[in-house]
Amino acid sequence: MDESAEKLLDLLDKAERVAAFTGAGVSTLCGIPDFRGPQGLYKQPDAERIFDIDWFDRDPSIYYRGCAELVYGLKNYEPGPVHFALVALEKAGKLKGIATQNIDMLHQKAGSSVVFEVHGSPILHHCRRCGDEKRFEEICAMLEGEPVAHCSCGGVYKPDITFFGESLPEAAFEGAIRLASTADLILVLGSSLTVQPAGSIPLYTLRRGGKAVVVNAQPTCLDDAAALRMTDLKSFADAVLARYGTKES
Repeated sequence: MDESAEKLLDLLDKAERVAAFTGAGVSTLCGIPDFRGPQGLYKQPDAERIFDIDWFDRDPSIYYRGCAELVYGLKNYEPGPVHFALVALEKAGKLKGIATQNIDMLHQKAGSSVVFEVHGSPILHHCRRCGDEKRFEEICAMLEGEPVAHCSCGGVYKPDITFFGESLPEAAFEGAIRLASTADLILVLGSSLTVQPAGSIPLYTLRRGGKAVVVNAQPTCLDDAAALRMTDLKSFADAVLARYGTKES
């Protein structure tokens, strides 16, 4: 075991309340394209309109066409090693919750029980006209027969993902802040921390005297303040699973 893995496990062993903050790197490890990557959504034509609430209300087909695979294809992906490492930490009584920038629902699929989706989630969709609620699976079934998910009232279902022009989900964001504020160690996994205000969440742990472990391929604004800096998420997950459990545990 290398020095970084040993230090990681020492920090985890000594911590009583661990929080995790996860970003796109955790998803790309599962094969999901990064929205901001070279092949991501933001390289598509009309990219600036796909998650714009005004454009959604004007022409929802832009969203549904742009996200046919990037959102509704998420049902075809499985959790990866980082997801299972966090489940193992929760089962060990260490991890108290996850704040995630991701909208892929894989933390829940892996078995994590406390997940704050700070950029919203497609788990639920609501009709823009009458407020009727549908689950992700129901919308996927509807989209097999029509290009846009319409409600029986004539309105259109919108995912509970935060679009440009909308506020972040208040309950999730406040829950994430509470989680970080009460943690003595926060794991920053696969996030460059550049997207605000979500990227400020790990600071709440540091401001209360807690420590941070940063695992990300690219530099982050917290690198100098972190108790440990790693670059490889797979190595992080392997070390955690070796100590605290396996995918099957």
